[in-house]
Amino acid sequence: CWKMLTVAMCMALLGCLQAQELRGHVSVILLGATGDLARKYLWQGLFQLYLDEAGKDYSFSFHGAALTSTKQGQAFVAKVLESLSCPEDVAPDRCAELKGQFQRLSAYRHLATSEDYVALSKDIEAQVQHGGLREAGRIFYFSVPPFAYADIARNINSSCRPGPGAWLRVVLEKPFGHDHLSAQQLATELGGFFREEEMYRVDHYLGKQAVAQILPFRDQNRKALDGLWSRHHVERVEIIMKETVDAEGRTSFYEEYGVIRDVLQNHLTEVLTLVAMELPHNISSSESVLQHKLRAFRALRGLQKGSAVLGQYQAYSEQVRREQQRPDSFRSLTPTFAGVLVHMDNLRWEGVPFILMSGKALDERVGYVRILFRNQAYCVLSDERWVADQSQCLPRQIVFYIGHGELGSPAVLVSRNLFRPSLPSESWKELGARPGLRLFGRPLSDFYAYRPVREQDAYSVLISRIFHGRKDSFVTTEHLLASWGFWTPLLDSLAHEVPRLYPGGAENGHLLDFEFGGAQLCFSQQQPEQLVPGPGPAPMPSGFQVLKAKYRESPLISAWPEELIAKLADDIEATAVRAVRRFGTFHLALSGGSSPVPLFQQLATRHYGFPWAHTHLWLVDERCVPLWDPESNFQHLQTHLLQHIRVPYYNIHPMPVHLHQRLCAEEDQGAQTYASEISALVANSSFDLVLLGMGADGHTASLFPQSPSGLDGEQLVVLTESPSRPFQRMSLSLPLINRARKVAVLVMGRVKREITMLVSRVGHEPKKWPISGVLPSSGQLVWYMDYEAFLG
Repeated sequence: CWKMLTVAMCMALLGCLQAQELRGHVSVILLGATGDLARKYLWQGLFQLYLDEAGKDYSFSFHGAALTSTKQGQAFVAKVLESLSCPEDVAPDRCAELKGQFQRLSAYRHLATSEDYVALSKDIEAQVQHGGLREAGRIFYFSVPPFAYADIARNINSSCRPGPGAWLRVVLEKPFGHDHLSAQQLATELGGFFREEEMYRVDHYLGKQAVAQILPFRDQNRKALDGLWSRHHVERVEIIMKETVDAEGRTSFYEEYGVIRDVLQNHLTEVLTLVAMELPHNISSSESVLQHKLRAFRALRGLQKGSAVLGQYQAYSEQVRREQQRPDSFRSLTPTFAGVLVHMDNLRWEGVPFILMSGKALDERVGYVRILFRNQAYCVLSDERWVADQSQCLPRQIVFYIGHGELGSPAVLVSRNLFRPSLPSESWKELGARPGLRLFGRPLSDFYAYRPVREQDAYSVLISRIFHGRKDSFVTTEHLLASWGFWTPLLDSLAHEVPRLYPGGAENGHLLDFEFGGAQLCFSQQQPEQLVPGPGPAPMPSGFQVLKAKYRESPLISAWPEELIAKLADDIEATAVRAVRRFGTFHLALSGGSSPVPLFQQLATRHYGFPWAHTHLWLVDERCVPLWDPESNFQHLQTHLLQHIRVPYYNIHPMPVHLHQRLCAEEDQGAQTYASEISALVANSSFDLVLLGMGADGHTASLFPQSPSGLDGEQLVVLTESPSRPFQRMSLSLPLINRARKVAVLVMGRVKREITMLVSRVGHEPKKWPISGVLPSSGQLVWYMDYEAFLG
């Protein structure tokens, strides 16, 4: 009896200790509790959290807060709470009981002034003390516009932090800035109030069940995927979000952000990193996952204007005029459709295209991530005899089906001719037969197909992860700034781009289809365009043939940008072939800056007959920075041309700007060294072709107006000063440039129109306009200008 009594007492004591341990209390404060997001998703997500955690380690209280008056807010919240629902696997009686508990634990309060925050904190402390509880932490969910963040953050930090030993979690909703600078400013502002570990930036796509399964799927199928998940086997990756709805009612938001900022910069880029990142040894480690994601961000190759295609549904401008009282003449340039081609600069994914696409007013609502594998098999049997799980000639793909579309639910699909995947049986089950259903051109029976045992809303998933402190499902400050750093240059370059108009829905036909080659993306079908609107059918771009004329008494070639670059690339290749045939080598000197980048990409991807093995590449000018610096002209050349072609390394001649751990020091004699190298390898120091540009101030190479050296004299290579950073430069001199057998000057963009007109009228005045001094003594000068530079 004594033994039994002792055991009973011990068990009772243990139970008391456990009860005390279980009494940790969490307060959830939903800011913006009367808004649309809260009504549609957040209250239901908080209820799901309570369903999952009730009776476990913590007690809860839920505080809805907003600027809405107390009476209106209480009525709104009561109505929302009444509409909450339980998952199908919860019995009705149990659901009613838990729903009643949640309603009693939830309240609305007006929250506006600093005094209101002080009162809220005191109420939470009183509730904890009255219940004999231990405060575990507070969650503040910011379902408010970003302009309100600073005031709310200041009030929380000064008046509403929990006491010692309790945690604080602050949940932030996008948009997180408009570009890299605004994101940096917002991050700095919030960083003054909260520590990084306290901030949870929500990208609700990371809570989508198919997206949340990407890393676990890769981990559970490591053995099968190790040999497949790379450039050697993956043909391309498609990350897609299509919508049938348009932007009506949201044009004020859309005019500020557009489809790239709204969807691609965040949702689709986050998904891309989950596919492309190296897989950590332990995916349950939030820190490890975040580190690997950041490395994936940093491996993204910079985007160019030619990396994207833009569209806008035809009714959009009229909607903006109506909703924002704009004049009848207003035409918006905001894209509602975008396709972007992304590449990774690492060994695993080098050369693999990642296609990101999203748009409104399209033919279907669907989202998916599709990894399409190369197919190098040939099957002798006719395709009628191909068997899904045996024939290697059928498409091989893995699809994370995010939702909607033909399936209507999240799913993971793996081609039967790849492998049978492993998924956790407690949360994923095989999809039943769906005769007649076809996905990506194949019957569903071609796939091992799995769907969630219980479908969950993304916000319910994320709210649970906030509660459990899983930071890897959220956007850190480093990730945010890395993403904006990647997207902002493209957004800037597209700011004045006219998007292609499309009617919307199924009427779009093939108008938005696009194709890619190398780093370039373009629409498959040409759309009529007009230089000047007028009666009659609009001419096609191809109808404007390459224009040949004279400029400064030298040949001029003018065309649309794509045609101009193609023509210049053809001319360079023809010159190279002739030089190699005649002399055995081709010496090409290339200028820096952004204008030649499309040319480099064209040469790398469209000119397979180019005699690279016999070509020597020289630089016309260089910034005085290390060669690996992003501002280095050589780095541009490496990124956009050298790494894509087979040119002997000993035929590549970067300018020696970085000698003896110094940059462009006179005593290092880098300019003389380069001049000696040219004299030794280039016959008569006469390049076969020199490619130049023209700056808005009339400079060329790194020869600027009033340069004290390089415009005349005997020096072949000189050190110069630029009016902009980095100031120090190395450049070929004008006398050396004029020894070339051919000089091509590439001028592109409307910003060059003014200098183009000016230079057309001036004489030989290299001190004022260095470009006017370019005139080969025994060679040919050819100007290549796009229509915007030439015609304005």
